[in-house]
Amino acid sequence: MFFRLLMESFRRQRRRKTLAGLAILLGTTAVTAMLALATTIGDRIHKELAVYGANIIVYPAADQLEVKVGGVDVKPASGGTFLKESDLEKLRGIFWANNITGLSPELTGEQTVKISTGPSIPLRVRGLWFDHSWGDSKTGAPQLHPWWKITGDWPGQSPHMDRTPVVVGAKLANQYGLKIGDRIDIQPVDATREAVVLTVVSGIVSTGDETDAQVLMDLQAVQFLLGRPGAVSRAEISARTKPEDAFARKDPYSLSPKLREVWYCSPYANSIAYQIREAIPGARADQVRRVEQNEGNILKRISGLMWLICAAALLAAGFAVSAAMATAILERQGEIGLMRSLGASKGAIAMLFYAETGLLALLAGGLGYLAGSGLAAWLGARIFPTDGPVSLATVLNPVLLPVVVSLALIVAIAGSTPSIRRALTMDPSAILRGDV
Repeated sequence: MFFRLLMESFRRQRRRKTLAGLAILLGTTAVTAMLALATTIGDRIHKELAVYGANIIVYPAADQLEVKVGGVDVKPASGGTFLKESDLEKLRGIFWANNITGLSPELTGEQTVKISTGPSIPLRVRGLWFDHSWGDSKTGAPQLHPWWKITGDWPGQSPHMDRTPVVVGAKLANQYGLKIGDRIDIQPVDATREAVVLTVVSGIVSTGDETDAQVLMDLQAVQFLLGRPGAVSRAEISARTKPEDAFARKDPYSLSPKLREVWYCSPYANSIAYQIREAIPGARADQVRRVEQNEGNILKRISGLMWLICAAALLAAGFAVSAAMATAILERQGEIGLMRSLGASKGAIAMLFYAETGLLALLAGGLGYLAGSGLAAWLGARIFPTDGPVSLATVLNPVLLPVVVSLALIVAIAGSTPSIRRALTMDPSAILRGDV
């Protein structure tokens, strides 16, 4: 009998049930879309803001020490200290290793360069990774600086593999009339060694900074030129991080062991930098606040807007369900009075209405999950067009299904409870006499 009454209520009150279901559907669609975007918004914004460069810089700690005699700084221009390129492999072993999305070590020095179209001049030569294997991905300067505009090929992509290719800055190329295919010679620091002939200019790069006046080449070649095998002057790191808050700025040594463990295991830029300093001897790692703070501010504002949309959607759905249920109970007063006069308990009547509402929430919540997943994919493709093609696996997040359905049930039950409680307080005899 219970299930018969349940099915009859859907058959006889299709319009009311459709309106209530539509309200829950729209609410859960908005919530699903916002939650689906929220689960990936951090990585997507990180990818978009990667154009600003690395958010962590690693360099020798001794480079920051002042060496003065009689008020004169006598420290060498290079700082005299370097990191070891081999030590960068230790970054794979830190707690947040999987959050490191890009790595670009470099070594710079002044060298005498003989240009085929001009004289021998002192130029700044900069060694970089260009297409280096790092785990399952490729990393290097071009990946970490996507705004760099290259005409030609990066070293490693040049067809002239029998010679050492270089990339010259746009300012340098314009000044000396260099073009792709020209030859330049670079003399090593040790003059007793033969000159290294860097024959083909494989590309001309435009960056808008001091790089436009430099010669870029493979890191190992610059290490050979400077006579410093395996040396690195600094390394730029791009990592997915959590927006900085007051806890992130705490000194880990001032925290209790329990709080320090929480700080250490949170993906703050400061905690990742701390782990880098632990892994690489003699290294100092600092976050680039310009990049990190921009990313944190954007994430905070977008997250706040998403939660506001979710709350508004659920609140609107709750009011709609409440209105629909109030109208439905008003139309079914006679049925309620008859059931009460035949001995039905208040609990049984309440269970009938809650079952109607729950079944409606399950159906509308499931459809809202599907619609919201599709909406999230569509919005993601419009807001972040660089993400590539969308697959079914990326659209449907199964973790969100129980969350969305639970929210639909909560909204439906909360919205219908006032009307159901009011219906149970009615006097069945007054209802049957038509006095209500």
